[in-house]
Order: sequence, then structure tokens, then C-alpha cells
Amino acid sequence: MAIHTKRDAFARVLSFAFSRWRRQPGRLAATVALVLLATAADVAIPVATGWLVGAVAEPAGSPWRALALLLALGALSIGARIGSYFVIIDFTLATMRETIAEVFARVQRLPTGWHANAFAGATVRRITRGAWALDDLADLLFLELGPAVVVLIGTVATLAAFRPEAGLLALLGASLFIAVSLSMTLAWVAPAARLANAQDSRISGAIADAVTSNAVVKAHASEGREDVRLARITDKWSARSRRTWRRGTATGLAQDTVLWALRAAVLGAALLAWSRGLAGPGEVAFAVSALGMLHGYLRQIGSQVRMLQKAVNDAEEMVDIMDVAPEAPVARTPARALPRCAAALAFEHVGYGYDGAPSPLFSNLHVGVPAGQKVGLVGRSGSGKTTFVKLIQRIHEVTEGRITLGGVDIASVRLDDLRRHVALVPQEPILFHRSLAENIGYARPDAGMDAVREAARRAGAHGFIERLPKGYGTEVGERGVKLSGGERQRVAIARAFLSDAPVLVMDEATSSLDSEAEARVAEAAERLMEGRTTLVIAHRLATVERMDRILVFDRGRIVEDGPPAELMARDGGLYRALRDRQTLAA
Repeated sequence: MAIHTKRDAFARVLSFAFSRWRRQPGRLAATVALVLLATAADVAIPVATGWLVGAVAEPAGSPWRALALLLALGALSIGARIGSYFVIIDFTLATMRETIAEVFARVQRLPTGWHANAFAGATVRRITRGAWALDDLADLLFLELGPAVVVLIGTVATLAAFRPEAGLLALLGASLFIAVSLSMTLAWVAPAARLANAQDSRISGAIADAVTSNAVVKAHASEGREDVRLARITDKWSARSRRTWRRGTATGLAQDTVLWALRAAVLGAALLAWSRGLAGPGEVAFAVSALGMLHGYLRQIGSQVRMLQKAVNDAEEMVDIMDVAPEAPVARTPARALPRCAAALAFEHVGYGYDGAPSPLFSNLHVGVPAGQKVGLVGRSGSGKTTFVKLIQRIHEVTEGRITLGGVDIASVRLDDLRRHVALVPQEPILFHRSLAENIGYARPDAGMDAVREAARRAGAHGFIERLPKGYGTEVGERGVKLSGGERQRVAIARAFLSDAPVLVMDEATSSLDSEAEARVAEAAERLMEGRTTLVIAHRLATVERMDRILVFDRGRIVEDGPPAELMARDGGLYRALRDRQTLAA
């Protein structure tokens, strides 16, 4: 995730928020106009109050006009403010809805390496917490903090018109208050809140990690161990949150001290003017009323600055996600389209290495796979088999050379077009917590139920699906936990059948199954391979004996290449040695 300094957090988050708010200019303008109208009425209320008291103090005074004005200003303030609330509801909901969709779309398109280093639960927490922070930001800036600043400026100006020295005292006191609030909040409270939020995300990640791995927890009777692990994380969160809240309380104390000093100074100046005959009761009443409003709004500003800091901290991790570069749809230009049945693969002098690795994994790798050929990929762990197929899907990008599919450089093909040409049946299939029909149909969303059923029949899955109480409408649980391993594999194979991609990648789909389930899945896999260019990552070498060809990997190099029988006949060959070792172990 992108790393930024503490100083630019406010600028980045507010820039992000305003860029989304600008998409609704009508609602934004209406909100601002109504809030300014309500605020102007509030600023005028102390003036009308002074006129009212002055009229009452005069023997022949008539306070009714001042009273009518005061009531009209109150009605205008309430009406405009209520109107702004109604407008900002739709404004904020639209912003949150669009932001959640936008950040979710970005997360879906981030590189595999980013997802490998991020807890799913923590990512969800960052998005939801950030979206609600935008709601808080809109309320604070448009309904609370913005109007408070306007009232502050107007009140100081009217006090200065009453007595210049009172206006100067109010200006100095308000400036000191805002300086104390901002400096303590941004430099002292915000860094502590940032650490507390990071720990809050870790809590979500730890809970999601344990819940999704609950079967492993139960298998090892480790519920207590997970309780202790979460307690360590929550203890750290508690300590960080306590520090944040205590700093916030201390900031509030400093703000209250400045406010009371300001009240004493302005009231003292007003009473001094009255005692010298320089001000009448109405003017003193105005000063008291204006000071009360000033005190209330300054207190609001202090509280709102703290809330603004919290909202910014809450949104910061979500904004960080938007700073991560997504996968590039095309790595090389100009963009090209794949032929509909492109199936011939070729690695042309390909080089690739993982970030931080001392040397590249592949260097000058050159190999071709004709259309329709079935190829087994074998070798020790870490020899490059999985990376080989990930390069075909552009989960990793080559650093040298090129890979072609149907004669087209895949780096110039859009990712969605490329990945629709490659069907994947992983060793451990991942299913959504949705219906079986949705899981199979995920490969081709426009397919009807007839096509879904036919794919299930060809995968040998139709029988067990029909026996379920809700049939194809049965939800399979998170990651498919309600199904057996063999059933999950057949659903994954049905999904691949439905995709009808010309290239098929299988990661030893039968390696973790019992013999009966293995036989059923193997039979379905044989049907799936027919007519497709197939790459099978083999862990048990007996499963690739019927392949047309085997590529033997060793430390990023293809050291043997040929039909299974030919490789078995080679004295001292690596494939033969691996095969003999597995046979002996069996």
C-alpha cells in the first residue's frame, strides 16, 4: 500500500472527498446556499436581540418590530437548516454509494501481489470505515464547521462595530483558540489516531482470518489459542485508542481554558464601556448575546476539528487503496485482439524474476506448445511450474522477451480478453457463497440454465446437484465448505466447461481426493481436455502419463522435453528419477 507522510493526510483525503462531491454540483450548490442563508440569520440574531433590549429600555420604545424581526430570523435559520439536511442526505448517500463501488472496483483490479499481502477482513474494514468517514466529512464541513467559521467571522465583525477593542479581543481570542485546536489536533492527536486505526484494521483481519480458517482451528482444538492471539491484538488496539482519547480530552481542556479567558476579556471590556457611559443596556445585551454565540460556535469548532481529524484518519486507509496502481489492461501498445480460437502458445526468450530475488527465475526461456497439445509440467517445488502458467495469464508480467497466443503478443492483449481465453481448474477450487448455478455460471454470465446444466453433466456434477434439496439453487457456503473436495472440483470443471476457453490450465485437480472421487474428477477432466491446449501442473507424476508431452522444470529451466515414454527411457534423466522416487515411496 502507498506510504505517505502525516502532513499530507488531510490534503489527500479532502482532495479525494471534494473530487467526489464535485460530481453533484446541483446538490452541492443547494447545500452551501441553504447553509449560508441559515448562518446569515444566526449572525443577525444578536443584532436583533440588542435592538429588542434597547427598545425595552427606552420609556417610549416599541419592541414589537424587533421581536418580529427576531422571530423571522429564527424561522429563516430553522427552515434553511432543515432544508440543507434534506438535500445533504441524498448528496451524502450518492457519494458513499459511488465511492464504495469505485474502491471495490479498484480492489478487484489490484495486482495479485497486493492481495497476497492484505487481509481480506482488513480491506473490507478500510472500505466501509472510509465510506462512513465521507458522511462525517460532509456533515462537518457543510453543516457544522463551515457555518461555524462564517458565524465566527460575522460575530467578530459586529463586535468590532460595537466596540473596536471588543472586536480585537474577540479576534485575538478566536485566533488563539483555532491555533491551539489545530496544532494539538493535527500534530498530537492525529498521529495517535492513525496508529489506533491501523490496529483496528488488524482486528478485522485477524477475526476474518480465524473465521475463514475455522475448520483448521477446530481440527487442532485451537480455539483458546486464537482467543489469546486476538486478545494480544485487541490489547494493543485498546492501548492505542486510550492514548488517542486521552489526548483528545486534553485538547478539549486546553480549548475550554482559552474560551473562558476570551469570555472574561470581552465581557470585561463591555462592562468597562458601560461603567464609563460609553454603552447602553442594549449594546451590553448585544455583546453578551454575541459572546454567547461566539462561545458556542468556538466550542463547536473545537469539537468539530477533533471530529474532522478522526474522519480524515478513518478515510485515509481507503484513499491509500486508490493510490495503488491497478493491473495494466495492456502492457504493450498498440492493443490487439486475440483470434477467437487462439490456442498455440509460445515463450520467446522470456525472462522473469520476483522482486527482491537475487537472480531471475527464468532467463531466455524458449518453448512452444502447438494448439490442442496436452502438456504436463513437472519438477521439484519452486522450479517454475506455477510461475510459467501465471505468466500466460499475465498475473505476472515478463521482463524480457514475449509470450504469444495464436501468434499475438499477450502483452498487447487486454487482460479481460486474454483471461477469457484461458480456463483454470486450480488444485483447491474457490467457490463463492452463492448458489451452485451462480458458481458454474460465473464463467459465462450470459449463459442460461440449460447451458449451466449441460456443463454440469459433462463435468459429472449434475447427479449430486440434483440430489440436493434446492438443486442448482443450493448455496455452497463460504469457499464451498458445504461440498466435499470432489464435488468442489467437479463444480470447478463445470465452470471451465461453460467458459469453453481454447486454453486450459489444470493444477493437479485430483491430488487431494480419495480414489473414488479422483476417478470421477479424472474422467471429467479428460472430457474437458478434449480439443484444448492443456497445461497440467503435476504433483503426482502418474497423472501425466497420458499427456502428449512433458516439460521438466529445474530452477527455472526446462531441462527435459518430450513424450512420457521417451523421458522414462532416458538413463539419468530427471523425470525418470522423480517418477522412480514416487513409485518407491508409494
